[in-house]
Amino acid sequence: MKYIGIIIIILIGASACFGQADAIDKYFSKYKDDDRFTMVYVSPKMFSMFSKVAEGADEKIDQEITDMIANLKGLKILTSEINSAALYKEAISMINTNEYEELMTVRSEGDNVKFLVKDTDNGNIVQELLLLVGGDEFVLMSFVGDIDLKTIGRLAKSMDIKHVDKLEKLDHE
Repeated sequence: MKYIGIIIIILIGASACFGQADAIDKYFSKYKDDDRFTMVYVSPKMFSMFSKVAEGADEKIDQEITDMIANLKGLKILTSEINSAALYKEAISMINTNEYEELMTVRSEGDNVKFLVKDTDNGNIVQELLLLVGGDEFVLMSFVGDIDLKTIGRLAKSMDIKHVDKLEKLDHE
């Protein structure tokens, strides 16, 4: 009987760990095929391939960025200009923000911007960086992997990702 109780506790703990990823995945899945949204998904395989290409490139690519790319497990982006305030509120309500540490919140001229991270015990390295924007446009951007906050803005800029100006602010915090 003890073993059954221990197994149940382990299963509940494991499902709680994966619950947050499920919330973001569910939100992303809900809208990824909706024509009102622009959707970008970069798989771990793509990051791995990009990292290998960068290492073999003729021109010198910043080693910090190459190392970070090799440690990324995925990138998901959803954007929409339709009903952005409601989408922002819906995303906030679906995501258990208690599992994240808030890095920065900006509220200005009708825009709401939140930077949230899931920490590791390794200084500036985080497991996930989540950006939520509601205002003129709704944006949900989730970087997953071993992410160095010092280089995330430069990586996003090199990938020419829209809203990079918001990520670059993290370099100055």
